[in-house]
Amino acid sequence: MNSYETAYIKTPLGIARIVGNQEGISEVSVLEEKLPVTENPSQVLMECIQQLNEYFSGERKRFTIRLNPAGTAFQKKVWEELLTIPYGKTSTYMKQTMKLGDKKAIRAVASANGKNPIWVIVPCHRVVGKDGALTGYAGGLWRKKWLLEHESPSRQTSLF
Repeated sequence: MNSYETAYIKTPLGIARIVGNQEGISEVSVLEEKLPVTENPSQVLMECIQQLNEYFSGERKRFTIRLNPAGTAFQKKVWEELLTIPYGKTSTYMKQTMKLGDKKAIRAVASANGKNPIWVIVPCHRVVGKDGALTGYAGGLWRKKWLLEHESPSRQTSLF
């Protein structure tokens, strides 16, 4: 088994921790605490860092890095489904559940979304309530709002 590498980067929403190895990225999480940014990240994590920086600067809409999250078969199926939600679009928990084929599984789908270990890249922030309301988000609803506005095709620009 390959050992895991960890790096910390600055994002507009706080410090992000990136964990991965040759098998792929297993975790991207935003932290509340202010940790020092990694000066010389390992080559294994460089592509992820570059793509996240491009995303936050508005240059990237699709991630192409290899992912390797730890989770149950069901969770991985839910996270795969999240990857199909296009940049700038949202879905609902019910739509996600229906795509997975069992409308009774809505709570399990919502729970799996909440356990998504790969922040931003696996876009659980694009899932909203059936009425369009911003619902639970492990990173905080203010971050979910920021990410959705960042991805909005009709971002408001200031006149002054």
